[in-house]
Amino acid sequence: MANSRPAAGELAFGWSCAAAVPLPKITMETLRFSVDVDAPAQHVWNVMLGLDTYREWASTFREGSTYQGGWNEGDEIRFLGPDDVGTLGGLLGTVVENRPHEFVSIRYLGSIENGAENRGGPAAGLHENYTFSQAGGVTTLVVELEVPDEWADDMRGMWSGAIIAIKRMAERT
Repeated sequence: MANSRPAAGELAFGWSCAAAVPLPKITMETLRFSVDVDAPAQHVWNVMLGLDTYREWASTFREGSTYQGGWNEGDEIRFLGPDDVGTLGGLLGTVVENRPHEFVSIRYLGSIENGAENRGGPAAGLHENYTFSQAGGVTTLVVELEVPDEWADDMRGMWSGAIIAIKRMAERT
């Protein structure tokens, strides 16, 4: 069989032994969430990315959500939480850009299922960006992320609650 590669946007797995049959293309949606926070950008940044405060606001995704790794450019980071049966799962990414108190960009490498890394799959190559813009003591926090269409409704619901939780936490402290 000739050595063939999937076209752009097609998954690189799902090939049969007899013939190269790509899986259907996954369509993506870009979600954007924005909130004005009555606090300096540095404080909003610390609330969003500090481990203890992250665990608090990320509980809107799932109780027990956390991360392992760092926020420095080039760091790998694992966003983790228990699934419905208590098994550890989540997403694996790399911080591709970090401008402290202004911007963070994460590129996902894959998923974590049953505690094991799966580099690839529908999460691989997706981006998630956090932008912090301060003017007059108010910080506008913008979260933008790419998701497969089938994840969009869930992520829209979770991030809508998460961004409000970040605002409330930043404004109370």
